[in-house]
Amino acid sequence: MNSISNTQAIDPRVLKELLQLQTMSKLSLFADNSSSSSSDETSDFSELLNTLMGQGVGMGTDPLDTSDLNQSLSNLPSALGALNKSYTPLQSLSQSTSVTQFEGLIGQASLKYGVDTSLVKAVIQQESSFNHQAVSSAGAKGLMQLMDGTSSGYGVTNPFDPKQNIDAGTHFLSGLLKKYNGNEGVALAAYNAGPGRVDRLGIKTDQDLLSKLQFLPKETQAYVSKVLDHRAKFSL
Repeated sequence: MNSISNTQAIDPRVLKELLQLQTMSKLSLFADNSSSSSSDETSDFSELLNTLMGQGVGMGTDPLDTSDLNQSLSNLPSALGALNKSYTPLQSLSQSTSVTQFEGLIGQASLKYGVDTSLVKAVIQQESSFNHQAVSSAGAKGLMQLMDGTSSGYGVTNPFDPKQNIDAGTHFLSGLLKKYNGNEGVALAAYNAGPGRVDRLGIKTDQDLLSKLQFLPKETQAYVSKVLDHRAKFSL
């Protein structure tokens, strides 16, 4: 049979929601077209939707009215906007869980060394994305990406231990903030590029940093901006 009975009919509203979800799925693919799992899910979804449409899904035995479909598509922008406000990316959920996991250790170190918790979190976010086992190509380790020399200088025996790493990293950051009289931008530049490099350029204040930023490595230039941006978000 080419049609289905009234008892098997699917409300057009359900189909509209399927169309909306399919569109959102395609939009996510634009953001990351390298995800094979997303592609597979979209393919399965499209197959389901095409099957329903091929059955002439609608009210009663009539196929879906074209006006219904057009109306559904015209409503997509507002629907997507509403969904976007309530949607939390998986990466954000993971990040939130990680922050919570280390909240206590960050709070202890921040209080101990007088550094704002949001700044410590921002540094950790930029350095390791809260991965306590992270290792950089230069050999920096752990949450706050401590080099071996820094670790040993602050008595760290295991840089992958979150407590030791956060304590030492915050202690180091505190020392830089004091050295540069609370100029956070300069302290962050020194954290990334090393205080020696910053000092050789005669950078002592954030104003100095702005005027001589181009003489620092591009990585450091981006680092300072990104950490301050993270800090603003963690301060909310």
